[in-house]
Order: sequence, then structure tokens, then C-alpha cells
Amino acid sequence: MNPIVRLIGISVLSLVATVACNKSEAPKPAAVEKPAAAASAAADAPSAAAAAVPSAAPAATGKGLKIAYSDWPGWVAWEIAIQKGWFKEAGVDVEFTWLDYVPSMEAYSAGKVDAVCMTNGDALVTGATGGKSVSIIVNDYSDGNDMIVAKPGITSVGQLKGKTIGVEVGFVDHLLLLHALKAANLKESDVKLKNVKTDETPQALKSGDVDAVGAWQPSSGAALKEVPGSKPIFTSKDVPGLIYDMLAVNPKSLAEHRADWVKVAKVWDRVAKFVNDEKNLDEAAKIMSARVRLAPDEYKAIMKGTHIMGLEEGKKHWAKAEGLTSIYGSNKIVDEFNVKNTVYKAPEKVDEYLDPSISEEALK
Repeated sequence: MNPIVRLIGISVLSLVATVACNKSEAPKPAAVEKPAAAASAAADAPSAAAAAVPSAAPAATGKGLKIAYSDWPGWVAWEIAIQKGWFKEAGVDVEFTWLDYVPSMEAYSAGKVDAVCMTNGDALVTGATGGKSVSIIVNDYSDGNDMIVAKPGITSVGQLKGKTIGVEVGFVDHLLLLHALKAANLKESDVKLKNVKTDETPQALKSGDVDAVGAWQPSSGAALKEVPGSKPIFTSKDVPGLIYDMLAVNPKSLAEHRADWVKVAKVWDRVAKFVNDEKNLDEAAKIMSARVRLAPDEYKAIMKGTHIMGLEEGKKHWAKAEGLTSIYGSNKIVDEFNVKNTVYKAPEKVDEYLDPSISEEALK
């Protein structure tokens, strides 16, 4: 199974300039026409956020909604609705395409799908290179799966001063590391960063080349297994809301098929309630683990590090506020990180990437 690839700013996307790996800038996708104004009822009118986005990825063509999803618990959970036929019950035609994370974003930017599951930070990156989107559902936030794992003998972030840390520079766990250092009254200059690909962090820690690594599951878990006595000294559970995982939709598709996207949101709410009901844990783990070819018990541990939420709980995170408890606040923090690390040159209009009205309508 390919490792989960969740980026916050820089990626090996053929559409995104990579700072960490010094990839050359690839061509930007062509812009499409702005969503046409709706001529029917208000329920089918384009949202304010969708209409505000000036340049989006090309819209997918063909019957039904097309969604790309990949290997992260909050997105694998869609498999439950697929297997149980809940989209058909809801009266919406949806085709899901399973891809590795980077190819899923490439497919979205190329107009092969109408929506893609990605982090709030990656929505900004794909948007900055031409593939604008509007996130309509918050599936989850990372709640422990992203970790700073230290070698034996290091038991706190404070002990990292002067040490070498392996992390994929510009990626989500680089940002996690910065928050860990700040919490310990340290600066980035107090440590030595070694640029290590996330899926190679377990080997880097085992080799002794670094004193700690920043990684997400399954790489973080593999590092703990590869190096007996190693331990997580800081995780995304310490900064809930730093990494939100979303369903990002093409603005044109959102404008033209709003009623269908509301139905999709209702199905997601059903999925989240099912997953979060303790009596369904075994069945949920069985369905989800089969998708990623892991044993159910092994996958349960990964599920615990992801806080999957339904629409009602998501409402509080949609509220505009500063800080990580708000998706808007998180977007602002991520945008500043991306600009500082030259992922893109100028700040994005982060509010234009979010539309809570679909979830709100689905709750009515």
C-alpha cells in the first residue's frame, strides 16, 4: 500500500512548485468559464463562495458527480456509504475514484473529477496554481496520526535543541514541528532540519542520521516500530484543527448541481454518525481496512488518530474566528506558512475557498 501523502503546502504535484524537493514549476491548468447564473429556485443558485472564485479547475463532464478520494481515514470512510448504497438511497448519482493522494489532486486540477478529498492547506496550494475549489464538508481533523517521533532518550520537545530533525520541509509535519517548538519556547533556528521524504522517515530515524522525525500515519507508526524505545513527543492531538481534511468541489459543478451536493453532505453526515457509534466500530473498521488492505484491528488504531465529525459538530469549526478551532482561522495560519516557505508568492483569499452553506442546508 502506498503511504498516505498529506501535504500542507508543497507536494510532488505536477501542478505545484515544490520547495522541499526543488521540483520545477509545471504548467498551470487552463481556467474555465465562471459558473453561469442559476435561473431556477434559490436552492439551486450558486453559493457566494463559488461565485467569488475567479479561476477554477476545468469541470468534469459526463453523468453524475465524480469524486476522487484517497488513503486517509476521514476519506476512506466514504467507502461505508459506497458499500451500503447510501448515495442511491439519497437519490444522487456519485462515482468515486480511488487514487493516491497526489494523483487525486492532479485529476481534480485536470478536470477529470468534480471534487477531491484534500486538506484545507492543499486546497490553497492547488488554487494558487489555477485549480480553484470550494470546500463544502469538513470530514475530520488529524487527532494524533501526525507525530514528532524522537529516538530513545529524548522524551520532550525541549530536548530537541541542537538536535537534527528529519522532516519533509514545507509539508504538513514541518508546520506541526514549528508548533511543537513554539510550545517548548524554541525557534526553528534552535534545531537542524534535514529534508527527508515522509515515507523515508522511519529509515532515517533507524539509521541514526536524525534524532527525531516528523511524519504522519503510516510512516509515523512505522518509525515507532522500527526504532524500539522511540516515542511520540508531540502530535496533532496537541494542536487539534491544525490539519483539516475536506471535500473540495469545483465551483462550476457546485453552482450547477447544488442540490446534489447537499445530498452528498447528508450522506456524509450519515457516514460520520455510523463511524462514531461504538456499536458499529467493528463493521466500520472492516469496511475501511479492506479498502486500504490492512487488518481491521490495525486500522482501528489509525482511526483513533483521526477525529471524524458529522455536520452538526462541524458547524462550530465553520464559525469565522482566529485560531485553529475555526477552519477560517486554520486557513489563515496555513496560508501564512505557505507564503513564508515560498510555496506560492502572495497570500490567497482564503475565505473564498470555504462554503459552509451546503452543510447548513443539509442539516435542515
